[in-house]
Amino acid sequence: MRYIRRMSALPKVTTPMTVQEFLSWEEPWQGRWQLVDGEPVGMAPASPANGAIQAELAKLLSMALERRDLPCRVIVAPGVAPRVRSNVNFRIPDLGVFCGDFEPEQSALPEPTMVVEILSPSNEAQTWSNVWTYTTIPGLREILVLRSDRVHAELLRRAADGSWPKEPEAITGGDVALESLGAGFPLVAAYRTSGLRSL
Repeated sequence: MRYIRRMSALPKVTTPMTVQEFLSWEEPWQGRWQLVDGEPVGMAPASPANGAIQAELAKLLSMALERRDLPCRVIVAPGVAPRVRSNVNFRIPDLGVFCGDFEPEQSALPEPTMVVEILSPSNEAQTWSNVWTYTTIPGLREILVLRSDRVHAELLRRAADGSWPKEPEAITGGDVALESLGAGFPLVAAYRTSGLRSL
């Protein structure tokens, strides 16, 4: 997902907006927003490659869950609340997998099992900022980041002691193995309709 900061025509936020205020806020124009340290940040429309990867990955994950008969569901662009500074942060990954009960009208998924971000070159810093924010969610076990400019993924997996690795595992081919779901898929399958090809 690509991000755009608040436009200068909007009133400047002098005090951080809380999540409660954010969820009741009437945004000034159509589009999606997330709350980053008390500041609303607009999310620009996905590029065709980004949208294609998101759609293919949602399908691949849903099929994997169905094959294993897991009581989990794939949610597109879910709201998630980090544990750290949760009163001023409300982030929106590209995909989330949630294994548990939730209310259909809920604003945020409580503790997703895994989340996916699709990274564009123009939003790399913001995407990784989101990723490290997700690591504060206690029930989260894996974070998958796919690039939208080439066939490449990076995977972060929480260790048994609850820690996260210092660097993600790079995946440039073969299968993406998701231990949190006991499932996987060929990396190239996520890029099937993106127009991108593996090297």
